[in-house]
Amino acid sequence: MRRSNSERTETMRAALIAAGRMLFVEKGYADTATPDIVAAAGVTRGALYHHFEDKKALFAAVVADEARTVSEEIESAAADSQTARDGILDGTRAYFDSLAVPGRIRLLLLDGPSVLGSHAMQQLNEEYSEAGLKAGLGELFAASGKAPDLLDAFTGLLGAAFDRAALAIAAGADRKDYERAIAALIDGISVK
Repeated sequence: MRRSNSERTETMRAALIAAGRMLFVEKGYADTATPDIVAAAGVTRGALYHHFEDKKALFAAVVADEARTVSEEIESAAADSQTARDGILDGTRAYFDSLAVPGRIRLLLLDGPSVLGSHAMQQLNEEYSEAGLKAGLGELFAASGKAPDLLDAFTGLLGAAFDRAALAIAAGADRKDYERAIAALIDGISVK
């Protein structure tokens, strides 16, 4: 059975993203050359440039793929939570689990911001993860009678805390300490 052009295109794009991910994790963005990517993907250099403007565009696609996967894992973990507090804490554990996947910290928290810039990474956060966190925090704010004027700022601060905690855990810090600290932050919101 012959595959359609769109199926072949998607297969080639997926092969480039997979090869790029492997090499970006293994070597880092700066030390990954486009000839290495096309060799690992089993495609021509022309195929790479047909799908992506340049190496940076491929890297952006890899990072977006990783961000989407992390977001899906968080949403799945928090889907059956009984309360907003439980949802945020279930999502926290899922975030730490997801960032423990080899290469994710490098892609999302180290190379991603340095290569793509903070603005692009913030856009990915807004697209893939902040909405769920903001919704949960909004429920906590409402339940505790807090005005929503600090909701955006608190969402950003808590997101940054998650990233900092993931980096510390990857460096050997006790994950349970960070989970307890985040629970204490969340519980502080609930105080009337």
